Amino acid sequence: MKIVKGLPSTSQDDYQLNITTLIRHAARNFGGQEIVTKMPDRLFRYTYEDAYERIKRLANTLEGLEIKAGDRVGVLEWNTYRHYELFFGIPGTGAVLLQLNLRLAPSDLIYIINHAEAQLIFVDETLIPVAEAVAPELKTVKGYIIVTDKKLSDIETKLSPVYSYEDLLEKAKPEYNWSMLDERSVYAACYTTGTTGKPKGVYYSHRDVYMHTMQITIAFELTQRDCFLQMTPMFHAMGWGTPQAATLAGAKLLLPGRYTAQDMGPIIALMIQEKVTASDGAPAIWMPMLEHIRGVKEKPNLKGVQLICGASEPPIAMMKGFHELTGAEIVHSYGATETTPLITVNRAKPWLEDKLSQEEKWDLNRKQGLTLTGLDVKLVDPKGKELPQDGKSAGEVLVRGPWVTASYYNAPGTESQFSVDGYWRSGDIGTLDTEGYLKLTDRVKDVIKSGGEWISSVDMENEIMGHPGVLEATVVGVPHPKWEERPLPLVVLREESKGKVTKEDIIDHLGKRFAKWQLPDEVKFVDIIPKTSVGKFDKKVIRGQYKDVYMRE
Repeated sequence: MKIVKGLPSTSQDDYQLNITTLIRHAARNFGGQEIVTKMPDRLFRYTYEDAYERIKRLANTLEGLEIKAGDRVGVLEWNTYRHYELFFGIPGTGAVLLQLNLRLAPSDLIYIINHAEAQLIFVDETLIPVAEAVAPELKTVKGYIIVTDKKLSDIETKLSPVYSYEDLLEKAKPEYNWSMLDERSVYAACYTTGTTGKPKGVYYSHRDVYMHTMQITIAFELTQRDCFLQMTPMFHAMGWGTPQAATLAGAKLLLPGRYTAQDMGPIIALMIQEKVTASDGAPAIWMPMLEHIRGVKEKPNLKGVQLICGASEPPIAMMKGFHELTGAEIVHSYGATETTPLITVNRAKPWLEDKLSQEEKWDLNRKQGLTLTGLDVKLVDPKGKELPQDGKSAGEVLVRGPWVTASYYNAPGTESQFSVDGYWRSGDIGTLDTEGYLKLTDRVKDVIKSGGEWISSVDMENEIMGHPGVLEATVVGVPHPKWEERPLPLVVLREESKGKVTKEDIIDHLGKRFAKWQLPDEVKFVDIIPKTSVGKFDKKVIRGQYKDVYMRE
């Protein structure tokens, strides 16, 4: 990319964009605003001012443990106030916050920690077994800080040496002189959880995250009057950047601690009690929440609440369900680990709302949305030719911008995932319409090619989940002796629909939207659909399990 230099400005352009600035200013401007964590036995409440003092103590603690600028420090923790403190205390010293996905297999965690050369790991008491499973294979880790309210002498662990988080903070000084870090220094590291190959490291700079935080705060319209519920795991792409955005806005931050998608009742009660106005999560979170709501007599009033939805396309049935039963709005967004993660947000333009019918508005809501200001997005065909923005031409989505990775950390052989003009290749297939709305139709590796024609697995999944008897569904392409590939849906039925909804019912339902040649020849009814560690359908595993379904014909 050619950079043209104009007349030098008189601005303080050397003032660095550091993430520490966010918490400093939140403590100054919104010191009395609450941060609330749902603990196993109580709600823990403190303020941005309280958090800031503990963050300064944490920074002193790290220096006392000889953690230097550039050192990697791992974190195994749930969505809690202590995790929030680590989001600022570790990078504030110049060290790197290494996010560890606690749902990964031990072999992947070992690879990530060793590849990053982590020096220290913070471990929640309940996650000690996870750390113990990988500790013998770790090459650079010099110690473990146990995050607990208990005395260290009451903790049983094979980890060594160990320290108490609370003891260390209590002994540390409450004042810290923050350095003016180079904004291009690494703030945090997150490793991709793809289904092929080893995890790849994305190392975010302070500048990257600062600019992303400003955009996400604007895109989700967060202010000090909001209460944000952090449902997305904070270990995944920095919790989608919303903890930082809530801090910038001075919003009340609600952290759910450890929770499961199978028990949404306490979370919904917490939302009502704390007057939540916004939250974020994948369909793997919102679908179980909606199912819980369907099953209770008294529906929660969530009118005006925006539920940010990413990771995969939200089914129209889910969006309608929340709107009709609770008044909440699903706000579709799109991103990736490599993009910090936000790329697009779906907001209906005022001049479109007046033109579209209600059903057309729902269809618009399925789209991934409008590209954030500051990013460039284009679609290319397999030869790299840019495609028109006509809503029909489908190509791979390429992205570049100040919060998009330019390479993977210490990963030779991954250069092909970046174009010569600086774009990251997403691996997603989509279209751009004349209004600028991006619509994904598939992953490059998941596109179904049948008889030389393409079938969108994403659109077929969404349509199946519009059937009233369906709880969850995914679609993969599997080999076929005549047509190369054919679509195969996996369907989880609602309890009351089991034994009643048939293969023919699903195919007839699809026939309202899809051409006859696109319709699947088979439908598999299952109890569980395999998912990845971040809640996406694991289509690699599914294709392997069902690769012979049509080959037996």
